[in-house]
Amino acid sequence: MLVIACSAVVTCYALYKSFSAVALMQDKVYILANGKAMEAYSSQRKDNVAVEARDHVRTFHQFFFSLDPDDKVIKANVTKALYLADSSVKRIYDDLKENGYYSGIISGNISQTVSIDSVTIDVKEYPYRFICYARQNIIRTTSIVNRNLITEGTLRNVSRSDNNPHGFLIERFNTLENKDLGTINRKP
Repeated sequence: MLVIACSAVVTCYALYKSFSAVALMQDKVYILANGKAMEAYSSQRKDNVAVEARDHVRTFHQFFFSLDPDDKVIKANVTKALYLADSSVKRIYDDLKENGYYSGIISGNISQTVSIDSVTIDVKEYPYRFICYARQNIIRTTSIVNRNLITEGTLRNVSRSDNNPHGFLIERFNTLENKDLGTINRKP
């Protein structure tokens, strides 16, 4: 009886330790990069909401405001941006297109870039409110116009997909400020 009881205790202890080890390993992922194994840890979405939300807003602004004088590039970038936002951005795009903004970029060989200074996210209240502070450079053949760009909106949770990897949707998008800071003349 003593041998059977000891065997049962050892078996239970071994099972307990095995399940503990498996639970610990489920939170770890090993990534192979440049021939080196790196350990990554899983985390809950709530742990990274602010980080993912800021990157979502940055990604949207890069796609929507970085334009080159090529119709295919403009359509590709705007299409990617529209996957990340709701109809408020679609209305802005339609208005710009109707007013000839994109055809002016193409015909004038104008490039437009955006660099994000900062993004503030209020994760205390849902939907999450954001304000994005950025600089725009509009590069023409004769000059470079520097602009200050401040936008706001809210973020709503949606399903993640290949087109929307962060799982947010920008709603009530609005441009608070888009004013010239200065112009630099280019040599012909």
